Amino acid sequence: MTMNFSRRAALGLGLAALATPAILRAAPATTLRVGWQKGGLLGLVKGAGVFEQTFADKGIKVSWSEFTSGPPLLEALSANALDFGYTGNVPPIFAHAARGNLVFVGAGQGSREGHAILVPKDSPIQTLADLKGQKIAFKRGSSAHYATIKLLETAGLTLDDIQPQDLAPPDAIAAFDAGAIGAWTIWDPYFAMAQERPNTRVLETTAIVDPDYNFYSANGDYAKENPALVKQIIETIQTAGREGQANLPQTIQTFSKETGLSETVMERALTRKGADLGHLGFVEPQHITYEQGVADEFYKLGIIPRQLEIASVVWTPQTAT
Repeated sequence: MTMNFSRRAALGLGLAALATPAILRAAPATTLRVGWQKGGLLGLVKGAGVFEQTFADKGIKVSWSEFTSGPPLLEALSANALDFGYTGNVPPIFAHAARGNLVFVGAGQGSREGHAILVPKDSPIQTLADLKGQKIAFKRGSSAHYATIKLLETAGLTLDDIQPQDLAPPDAIAAFDAGAIGAWTIWDPYFAMAQERPNTRVLETTAIVDPDYNFYSANGDYAKENPALVKQIIETIQTAGREGQANLPQTIQTFSKETGLSETVMERALTRKGADLGHLGFVEPQHITYEQGVADEFYKLGIIPRQLEIASVVWTPQTAT
């Protein structure tokens, strides 16, 4: 018996349906695991309970993990131990060079004076040129790494002219006090905290180099599976930043309580020239161009093992739809 076309087609469609796995959509997120540092707007968001209030109606539980610098934070993000976090400009470069599972989802800009090279008060080092041959501490893969490179360039020096010391802030403070290093490159609010110490002198700040950006990153799978939530996260931070900037006295108190740093230290960090907590949003072309330049320089210097294409690891609400 010859099967007519309609029956054959119907059977074929039925077999195809059995052979093709169903398209599974990820269940809505029930958690938001955030990595934060003492510097950055997330300290205010955490202290004010902004995420908890915003996402309560979605049934999302928020957890927080504190880090002393960006590199270990992004390692945790790539390893799916976190969903979202904030760092300076350099940690994402190292994370992506290591093929980490993360994407850029937001960007902001702080004060150009937010990084500095510090020396002991009575140090004979008086200019950046005097750093030649000195042991200089900074956390490898952090924003201080790039700040050191750019500040040295203004004096005609490179990393080959100094003795780099890979130290996280707590270890760098100890080495600084012990006289084991000649200088220390650091970011706010650790910079502001160091300025309160009588044994510390500011050699130079990053006000003399090009402005930089800081970035918000998300785990790659988390961003792919929760685009609406990631969009709301960035918008929530942006609103918190604008409101915080409009009420700095209260913001300083909240930051101080959450970070354990004095209000004097937080006021110094938050009122530097050009500082604006509300200056952030989604990643835009100028952020990509800037970060590509940073990545290219690290590759040219042989610090990262491969060339990166920053645009390929950027998430935006437009590309997520």
